[in-house]
Amino acid sequence: MYHFGWFSTGRDKAARELLETSYSSLKKGETEAEIAFVFCNREPGESVDSDLFLKLVDSLHIPLVCYSYLKFKDGRDDSRQGEALPRWRLDYDREVMDRLKNFHPDLCVLAGYMLIVGEEMCLRYNMINLHPAAPGGPAGTWQEVIWQLIERKAGETGAMMHLVTPELDRGPVVTYCTFPITGEPFDNYWREIESKGIDEIKRSQGDNNTLFQLIREQGLKREFPLIVSTMKAFSQGKGKIDNGKVVDAEVKPINGYNLTDGIDKLVEGTNNRESYLF
Repeated sequence: MYHFGWFSTGRDKAARELLETSYSSLKKGETEAEIAFVFCNREPGESVDSDLFLKLVDSLHIPLVCYSYLKFKDGRDDSRQGEALPRWRLDYDREVMDRLKNFHPDLCVLAGYMLIVGEEMCLRYNMINLHPAAPGGPAGTWQEVIWQLIERKAGETGAMMHLVTPELDRGPVVTYCTFPITGEPFDNYWREIESKGIDEIKRSQGDNNTLFQLIREQGLKREFPLIVSTMKAFSQGKGKIDNGKVVDAEVKPINGYNLTDGIDKLVEGTNNRESYLF
């Protein structure tokens, strides 16, 4: 049995849907794999969305470990003194690892986990992260990514699964897909940005802007099959992590499998396969 660990802040509907979709896919029995635990860096009562996420985990009967980073952070010094993360963040990671010491995942998946993972945790676990941008694209949260795409007047974006390293969103790419954000139905909304200016759009509409929402919608449609196909590939031995590198079954380095064609067909409804394995 292949064991996944799942890390999420559970801060929105997408976090719930990603977990439920991945869990359901593994339960169909195409591979001997399971989600061995879910870790959430929020505890009950911290937000409506994370509470819904925790209830979902409970309903799926997956072991759940919660540990509030906000409570841990309270009153601690945020100075970094030349380090990538403040010292308290490294202490927080150590506490998390201690709480997870009875689990031995083959691979951990970060799906909407809103904390940068420190070096010690990167060394403890093999971890891959879902990032809502194509290789070489913007770093940051999905909201930050979309605004950067709009500010840069980008022609395309995508999503990727990559190895987690101390360098934010820059680990070796495992799988990815891309899609255009120009042409129909995007162009009318780009013209609105051009006529009003991005500063005015941010001030008056924020994340409710139609172009912003359309980019997010198209990205989510692709994130689901991307994460499922990547998890299946690892659980079936078609991908693994060897000495900090992502390799295939023959231990050849993987430089990012482009699953765009297969995922596009799935999104368009022209192919009913759930996953496109590398």
